[in-house]
Amino acid sequence: MAIRLENVGIAVRDLDATIAFFTDLGLELVGRDEVSGEWTDTAVGLDGNHARIAMLQTPDGSGRLELFEYLDGLAIETQPTLPNEIGMHRVAFSVDDIDEALAIAARHGCHPLRGVAEYEDLYKLTYVRGPSGIIVMLAQELKRDAR
Repeated sequence: MAIRLENVGIAVRDLDATIAFFTDLGLELVGRDEVSGEWTDTAVGLDGNHARIAMLQTPDGSGRLELFEYLDGLAIETQPTLPNEIGMHRVAFSVDDIDEALAIAARHGCHPLRGVAEYEDLYKLTYVRGPSGIIVMLAQELKRDAR
């Protein structure tokens, strides 16, 4: 059986603000829709759901996020996930310039949980608390010195 990752779905408080955050980071908006009805109730396993959705992808098309904002009062507010909690943890992106990515995130009021770390001489990386409390990992691959 062949398998590939289609997308990661994330429920958000404010779809437009979350789209703005991820498109400013460099993702591309593929499409938007509003969905409801029997087919969504069956697929999601939640009766009466009504949501605005958006699909975003990386410029190379290798990764997608499906964002959705419930319009029917079914959304349940929870505390943002902590890095050590079991369950959905984070979404990670490789970036060419971590400082530029952090400046973009800051314009959206999103800042590193602690700071920027360097893993050996391979990566600079950080976790940012994004819209709706989403943890977003940003990683910049470092150029190895010619030896």
